[in-house]
Amino acid sequence: MSYCVRIDNTELEFTVNAEESILDAALREGLAFPFNCRSGTCGTCAAKVIEGEVAYPEGRTSALPAAEALGKALLCQAQPLTDLVIEFPRRPPEPFIEPRQLPCRVARIEDLCHDVRRLYLRTPGVERLELFAGQYIDILLQGGRRRSFSLANPPHDNELLELHIRRIPEGEFTSYVFDEIEPETLLRFEGPLGNFYLRENSPNPILMMGGSTGFAPLKGMLEHAFHAGIERPIHLYWGARTRGDLYLDELPQRWAQEHENFQYTPVLSEPEADVDWPGKTGWVHSALLDDYPDLDDFDVYMSGPPAMIEAALDEFIAHGLDPEHLYYDSFEYAADSQPDDNTEA
Repeated sequence: MSYCVRIDNTELEFTVNAEESILDAALREGLAFPFNCRSGTCGTCAAKVIEGEVAYPEGRTSALPAAEALGKALLCQAQPLTDLVIEFPRRPPEPFIEPRQLPCRVARIEDLCHDVRRLYLRTPGVERLELFAGQYIDILLQGGRRRSFSLANPPHDNELLELHIRRIPEGEFTSYVFDEIEPETLLRFEGPLGNFYLRENSPNPILMMGGSTGFAPLKGMLEHAFHAGIERPIHLYWGARTRGDLYLDELPQRWAQEHENFQYTPVLSEPEADVDWPGKTGWVHSALLDDYPDLDDFDVYMSGPPAMIEAALDEFIAHGLDPEHLYYDSFEYAADSQPDDNTEA
């Protein structure tokens, strides 16, 4: 069954066919709706539904709680249950760098801990990838598959691209990275991608929260902030299971010594009984709220697994955070049983 969607305060309308998302129908009709991920993780396509009802046949995605907190639907995932009236999803213009597909070679491999490897990728000749701090690239695999990984290097340090890759059980690509890949291996990628980047012109103090390899894009943002001379207060919370999982702990420890406006709080969810841990324990978002119970007038950046993002979203908004000042990157880990899903790490 098809439904009619009308854009509020206009005469524009279009038809959404059975099992078609609102965004797909709008793009099919040539309407310039904003979008990015098309998987329900970035929130770019969110728009208010004035009249009617929608459903999410593919299930709830990581960007949906923040959209719903604003009274909006994710048009890339939503399908109509009735005729609809929606607001045109206008958003402030986002800076944009045209993604490119480029070859690269593995320049260096480092083991950071038992299940995280750092790959440095070298683009050919004098080619350099222009990027915003916090964006990601897609590694292009056979059969049209992709694996997405956040860039841990800042824009000014792009001679080599830095990825932090966590081994995923039964993960085809991550198993290849840990078991087979060698220096000078040829790969191909597309990027830069994503709207998760540092908003430099905001006056608000910054809170950052990373889980596991969610530290990677935050590292790029922080190194860019230090390089650019951003003086706003910045507090990083990095959550991990054990002390050994804080695979670059010495780096933010050093930053805290070097930059007066920067604080660092590591949080362990499962500290080993035989290891003396003087720091915070429990959920990383709870540790942040213990220190900042009122999040009004903060910019919050979150990066990590969906469970962490989803646990924090509603609580942060309930503690006064303006959803328009909440930016996040939710990592979906894919194993061989999910060969076509994007991942981020």
